[in-house]
Amino acid sequence: MDLPLLFAFVAAFGIATYVIADGFDLGIGILFLFAPRDQDRDIMMESISPFWDGNETWLVLGGTLLLGVFPVAYSVLLPAFYLPIMLMLFALILRGVSFEFRFQSPQFRRAWDWAFAGGSALAAIAQGFVLGGFVQGVRVRDAAFAGGTFDFLGILGLLCGVGLIGGYALLGAGWLIWKTSGPTQIFGREIGRAALILTAVMMALVSAWTALTQTQVAERWFAWPRFLPQALLPFGAAIVVVLLWRSLWGRRDSATFLLGIILFLFGFAGLVVSLFPYVVPWQFTIWTGAADRSSLNFVAGGAVVILPIVVGYLAHAYWVFRGKADIMGYGENPAPDVTSRSAGSLENELHLS
Repeated sequence: MDLPLLFAFVAAFGIATYVIADGFDLGIGILFLFAPRDQDRDIMMESISPFWDGNETWLVLGGTLLLGVFPVAYSVLLPAFYLPIMLMLFALILRGVSFEFRFQSPQFRRAWDWAFAGGSALAAIAQGFVLGGFVQGVRVRDAAFAGGTFDFLGILGLLCGVGLIGGYALLGAGWLIWKTSGPTQIFGREIGRAALILTAVMMALVSAWTALTQTQVAERWFAWPRFLPQALLPFGAAIVVVLLWRSLWGRRDSATFLLGIILFLFGFAGLVVSLFPYVVPWQFTIWTGAADRSSLNFVAGGAVVILPIVVGYLAHAYWVFRGKADIMGYGENPAPDVTSRSAGSLENELHLS
C-alpha cells in the first residue's frame, strides 16, 4: 500500500473539510458588523454556537498529520509561516473569547462585536498569506527553511487573503439563508450577492496572477493535451457562480450553502492540479517528504481509530442541531433585551424547528 499517497488524500480531505466547516463560521464573523440589527447578530451567533469549536478540530488534525506523516514539510513550512500562523491562532483565540464574553459583558458588548468580526477577518487574511506563500514556494537549503521572516508577504498572498474573506462571507451568507428565517435570512440573501461578486473576482485574479508569476503552475495548466480536461475546472466553477447567483433568492434555502461548498471544492481541485504531488512546492514530493514506514504505520493505526470518532461526533452535532435557529419571539414581537443575559440563558431560548 502506498501510504504516503494515502495520507496525502487524508490530509487533503482534512484541509478541505476545515476550510468548509470553519469557513462558514468565520464567514458569520466577517458579516457580523454588517448586520443591521443587534437581534440579527444574536441569531447569527446562536446559529453557529453548537458547531464553531468542533469545526476547528480539523485544523488540529491537519497539523498533527503534517508532523507525523510529512516531517520534512513540517520542519520547512512552519518556520516559513510562523508569523501568519501565529496571527491566525491569535485571531481564533480572540474569536473564542469574544464569543463567550459578548453575552457576559453587556457594557462592552459592541467592543466584543468588533473583536469577533476582527478576529474572523484576521484569521482569513492570515490563511490567505499562508496559501499564497505556499503556492509561490519557499526557499530551502539542506532540507531546512532558508528564507526570512517576511518572505510570505506578496501580492499573491494578499489576493488569496481577500479571496478567502469573500469566500468565507459567501459560505456565511449561505449558512444564514439555510439556518435562519425572517429579517436575518433576508440579510443573508442581500449580503450574499456582494460576497459572491468578491469571491468570483478574486478567484479569477488569483488564477491569473498565479499563471503569470509561477511558470511551473502555468506549464501544468496550459500544456497540451492536459489543457482540455483541466479546462473543465474553471468552466465548472463559472457555472457554479451563475447557479449561486440564482440561488440567493431561490426557494431552496440550502442551495446557496451547498453550491458555495462546491465552488470551494472547485478551487481546491485547481490547487491540487497546480501543486500535486509536492508537499513543499518544487522541493519535496509526498514520497520524498514522507516519514519512514514504521512511523507511517503508527500514524495509520491512530488515524483508523480517531477519524471515525471525529466524523461521528461532528455528524451527530449537526444532526441534533438541524433546522433553523431563532430566538423565541424575534420577528413576531419586539425582541427581548438580551444584553444582560448569559450565553446559557440564550441557548435555552434557541428554537430549532
